[in-house]
Amino acid sequence: MVRSLLRDMLVAVRNGHTPSLADVNYALASARNRHHANPSEILAEKNASLRDDIHIRPRTHGQKHYLETILSHSMTLVIGPAGTGKTYLAMAAAVSALLSKQVKRLVLTRPAVEAGESLGFLPGGLEEKVNPYLRPLYDALYSMVDMGRVRRFLDEERIEVAPLAFMRGRTLEQAFVILDEAQNTTPDQMLMFLTRLGEGSRAVVTGDITQVDLPKGQKSGLVEARRILRSVPGIGIVYLNKGDVVRHPLVQRIVDAYEADSAEQGGSAGSATGT
Repeated sequence: MVRSLLRDMLVAVRNGHTPSLADVNYALASARNRHHANPSEILAEKNASLRDDIHIRPRTHGQKHYLETILSHSMTLVIGPAGTGKTYLAMAAAVSALLSKQVKRLVLTRPAVEAGESLGFLPGGLEEKVNPYLRPLYDALYSMVDMGRVRRFLDEERIEVAPLAFMRGRTLEQAFVILDEAQNTTPDQMLMFLTRLGEGSRAVVTGDITQVDLPKGQKSGLVEARRILRSVPGIGIVYLNKGDVVRHPLVQRIVDAYEADSAEQGGSAGSATGT
């Protein structure tokens, strides 16, 4: 197994990729599963949904499937725990589509009320109230495109970052739209978002159904959407799991610990892989 692992990593290096510790850990796990392709095939393969100058590539089989689903479907729902690249890879695909002129603009949105907090009780004006909720989207964006270009795109309204409530009543045409943290939408909010898609647009909806911050008893729009839309043509549903965590080895250990605790408690929300 070690010989095979080293051979795969060498192939990846020869194809221009520098394997990280997370890559090695994933390769070890894959080597134990003979049904998986060699990790070098993922690390070295050019993904059709990403531009070369974005310098991002899928790191696991799940991530590769996720990007392929984005490319082949008008709408993709992706569900998985923290660190699996849900938002980051969606952003990479969106930026690639914008720079390649496949779409005219990006629209990045997420719910602006989480963990029981209401914007009305937060200090400052509207922009100051919503910026903390939108910051993760800006962070991902700035990691892929230089700050000057991002600011120019924002000024030209080719990139829009806004709370989900701002989507109401709009039709988004020729756009790549990302709804992040979708587990914190209500069913009505989710339906509102899903019906914003216009001609020539694509949408990605991301979320972790083990981290729902809605009031007790309130259904999650993402949980409802995956049930209602699972057989609708043109919509792809992807489940990432702890094996796709690549952010940091500690994140995967944290996910393992919480899943083990949930199993011990007999809880039903511990699995992010879905059915």
